[in-house]
Amino acid sequence: MYVLKDNFATFAEGFLGTLQLTIYASALALVLGFLMASFRVAPVGSLRVFGTVWVTVLRNTPLTLLFFAVLLGLPRFGLVLPFQVFAILALGCYTSAFICEALRSGINTVPKGQGEAARSLGMTFNQTLSVVVLPQAFRSVIPPVGSTLIALAKNSAIAGAFSVTELLGTYKTLSELGYNIVWTFFWIAIGYLIITLTISAIFNLLEKRWGVPG
Repeated sequence: MYVLKDNFATFAEGFLGTLQLTIYASALALVLGFLMASFRVAPVGSLRVFGTVWVTVLRNTPLTLLFFAVLLGLPRFGLVLPFQVFAILALGCYTSAFICEALRSGINTVPKGQGEAARSLGMTFNQTLSVVVLPQAFRSVIPPVGSTLIALAKNSAIAGAFSVTELLGTYKTLSELGYNIVWTFFWIAIGYLIITLTISAIFNLLEKRWGVPG
């Protein structure tokens, strides 16, 4: 019962670690997801192929395997970075594939005639995508993108198995100290709830302001 009060610093460190992983990996996932979605609808064949391969490989690769590939594989090629950075790369790249598909689905909801009209006015592909298509697609992709980032926050728990400080990993330390494992996991769950409910609240506000009317 007193596990939180007696070990608040340990829980706080793990909570902040998970929060950092979530924020930085989400930013990376959104940037890469947007880029890959742009590639997948680009008029250049090589870009479409690259985007398709990116999404296909990452969506069908277990996240744990991707962690092994990034955290243990990249250093063998001379790329040595803090494990937290490697974890952000693994989480961000993996989640970007799902963000890409959500954005692409939103892009497909925009009538093709609008893109054709924009091109007839002399707009380039980039201008058409950024000025005409994406602002409309954004309205329909808010819920799935929010759900994907919530999944990212929960997936960050895998990082603890690779010596990265995060919330779930605190149970090992507290278990060794003899604290009740049930109460330990209870407070860990509360920490994840705080993060995921915050993400949900943010996207609910975005949906109320810019989402497609129900």
